[in-house]
Amino acid sequence: MEGKTANRKIVQSVFGHIGQLPLLRPLSERNFRLLWLGESISVFGGQFGGIALTWVTLQVTGSGLALGTVLMAAAIPNAVFMLFGGVLSDRFSPRWLMLISNISRCIIVAVLALLVFLEAIELWHLYVLAVLYGLLGAFFSPALMTLIPQLVSRDRLEAGNSLVQGTMQLSSLTGAAPAGFLISAFGVAVAFGVDAISFAVAAMMLWLIKQVNRQPVPSTVDEVKPARRFRLGDTLADIRSGLRVVWGTPAFKVLIPAIAVVNFCFSGPLSVGLASMAYSRFTGGAASLGIVMAVAGGAALLGSLLAGSIRLRHRGLLLLGIYAVRGAGMIVLGSAQDVVTASLLVAAVSLTGGLANIMIIAWIQATAQPAMLGRVMGLMLFASVGLQPLSYAVAGSLVDLNTGVMFTASGILILVTGLYLAANRVIRNLD
Repeated sequence: MEGKTANRKIVQSVFGHIGQLPLLRPLSERNFRLLWLGESISVFGGQFGGIALTWVTLQVTGSGLALGTVLMAAAIPNAVFMLFGGVLSDRFSPRWLMLISNISRCIIVAVLALLVFLEAIELWHLYVLAVLYGLLGAFFSPALMTLIPQLVSRDRLEAGNSLVQGTMQLSSLTGAAPAGFLISAFGVAVAFGVDAISFAVAAMMLWLIKQVNRQPVPSTVDEVKPARRFRLGDTLADIRSGLRVVWGTPAFKVLIPAIAVVNFCFSGPLSVGLASMAYSRFTGGAASLGIVMAVAGGAALLGSLLAGSIRLRHRGLLLLGIYAVRGAGMIVLGSAQDVVTASLLVAAVSLTGGLANIMIIAWIQATAQPAMLGRVMGLMLFASVGLQPLSYAVAGSLVDLNTGVMFTASGILILVTGLYLAANRVIRNLD
């Protein structure tokens, strides 16, 4: 017993010293530390599952089209049901929703591992499991964004979000190469097994979180409908109430549609456009694409960590400056003729993007009514990912016509969105 007490004091002392750094202060909170550790491991393991899914689909079908449709089978329910995930995060404990989601995804990935190991995997298995996986992810993401404000104080929201998002990005960057090596050495089934174990670890970390500090519930009765059972009619009504809150809050009303437009202008153009440029313009082919994408990921990670390391002031004006940099960067990117130029421009738009994401998320978490936070975050996440399939389709069509025109159109649309925000006094005055 005395040994456990001594160990606990050592842990508290270590994290107490770490907590002196602004970015790392949330780690002094035990509950947040457990969340951060579990999700970092889960995202790292997710790289093994993601590459394994890609590889096994190609092994089973030999078709790039089949791979695309399997990925879309996961992406579409993830986007469509994000709003339902927001509603459930308000009605029930977000920690329990995350716990159920992680356990369920652990089972799904374990089933995939078993099917591959038994050499019984078929294409329809991949479609079914991809749909279930995407659906569970739609409930997980809003719950995560709702849980963070319950684990850290308001003045640590940006640092907390920065740590969670930043370490997720770092795990994504560092997990791909080991995953590829493991698959080459031991096969796809082992990679799926690693992913399943990572979900189990994340679930265990969530289980250990105790005494979540719920924020006070608003006094107005109609802002939250406490329902213990799932009813479709009530859920749709809750989604409508979330839409009314967003529409009735001047800053949300302007900012969330802007997020949708800007993410539409980045998702497809960067993914499709950079691949096209690496193939047709740059020397080095796929290696050039890998370099540029690594720069993009590293810069976005740096932007996320920067947001949690400094005290942000005049957020509205900063956001307008970020949109100006990102829009101009996209326009110039379309004319880049070499990897170095493209990497520098991608670094600028990705770093400012990482900074903007953390800043916006933390501000919404601190501003939204606690009982409506899940719905508002669900709408924000839907705005972020809901138009991705369309963005890929439009970018794929435009890039065949002219890559430079595609990037220019994207950049101009981002600049126009920035001007639209600049014309709104509420956005300009955000602090």
